[in-house]
Amino acid sequence: MRTVKVDVAIIGAGTAGATAFHVLKAAGKQVALIDRGPLGTTCARVGCMPSKAMLHAGMRWRVAKTLPAGASLSAEGPQALWAHARQTRDMLASGAAQRTRSAAGDSLIMAEARFVSPRVLAVGQQHIEADAFIVATGSRPAVPRALDGVASRILTTDTLFELDVLPERLGILGLGAIGLELGLALSRLDVRMVAADQKTAIGGVRDPEVQGRALAVFGEALPMWLGSPVEAEFVGDKVRLRAGSHEALVDRLLVATGRQPNTGELDLPAAGISLDAAGRPNIDPVTMRASEAPIFFAGDVQPDRPLLHEAAEEGRMAAQAVLSVLHGKSWSGAVTRQVPITILFTDPDVCEVGLSYEAAQRQGAVIGVAEGSGNGRSKILDAQSNLLRIYVAPGTGVLLGASMLLTQGEHLAHLLAWAIQARQTVGDLLDMPYYHPSIEEMLQSALKSVSQKINA
Repeated sequence: MRTVKVDVAIIGAGTAGATAFHVLKAAGKQVALIDRGPLGTTCARVGCMPSKAMLHAGMRWRVAKTLPAGASLSAEGPQALWAHARQTRDMLASGAAQRTRSAAGDSLIMAEARFVSPRVLAVGQQHIEADAFIVATGSRPAVPRALDGVASRILTTDTLFELDVLPERLGILGLGAIGLELGLALSRLDVRMVAADQKTAIGGVRDPEVQGRALAVFGEALPMWLGSPVEAEFVGDKVRLRAGSHEALVDRLLVATGRQPNTGELDLPAAGISLDAAGRPNIDPVTMRASEAPIFFAGDVQPDRPLLHEAAEEGRMAAQAVLSVLHGKSWSGAVTRQVPITILFTDPDVCEVGLSYEAAQRQGAVIGVAEGSGNGRSKILDAQSNLLRIYVAPGTGVLLGASMLLTQGEHLAHLLAWAIQARQTVGDLLDMPYYHPSIEEMLQSALKSVSQKINA
């Protein structure tokens, strides 16, 4: 078996791996980019992009059903919109894959990789020796073992978009960000849905007021069983779901209970990396390492911030760490991370920015509130349920974080993330222009409410 020597080997050609590849190539390093396939990034193939195409399809059908009879084309039914969403997914995934192939060229190796020592990988029919490694192999859906009895009827985010036709009845297990988005989209495409979660909160929302508002708004479109374990069993060719006093028959069960890292095939112990009881490496989120070996982990192979823009940032960080190692310098991981931002495109959007509600409370934050019932644009859009809550440092007036259930909230969430990263204060933001009527005026209202509190 022949051995190829490179400066850096990157395992995984998704967002994190591809970003690290570009940084290291720009620095003049010889890099091998290894991926077992398929190319196209998790986001483009089975994650954020196809789910948003699905949500857009659901929105279009929801609007079409409000039009007068005969006003919408018969071809624009739920199944046709589903087919269009899948075509959009295929276009985006193939485009991402082609960009990777074009950028990496001969440096791209399509094969399974595993460590044979801390400095050597077995890749196909060759060994690759490197001075440093970046593991960016991503994650896959986790399906609880308790569901093994109905495994043949289970869907995950990796298989949902392979369906040619949507089922009539679908259960969804897990109401985190992914489960809530998909559940609402499918419900709006006239799939008869029932959603369940052992937790009593949905969407990962931590602010109790925003959580309560989200439950009230989304509960009208998506039946939710919360707070009880879910049992599933076959009844003929259907799956019977039970949770507490609830029971329903569904055609398929979509499981969205979390993800697990794709590290099982890497043989990390051969690289000197110990694993926990679940077979996962203990990755330090600051140093991005799991041992003293020059092996760095980036992207959602570590579950700290499993989002595309965070994967790109971690890819850059991992590349910087590798360059330090190659130049004989220490890298402590002392890098200022971007302000956290989470957006659920649920219409109204659910967004959290900056410090969480709990973290802001620990710092004694003052809360400013704005309601859609007091905002002209929200009234026009029939969105009086809109809610914005901002967290402000009591002494300095610096904006710390925000949580919202808001029509077109994705835009205001970005503006707030930029303001927090720039350490802007209530006064700074009140000096900005606010167009009337706009959703952004809700920020102005929330700022005025908190200004009165911190200046009292």
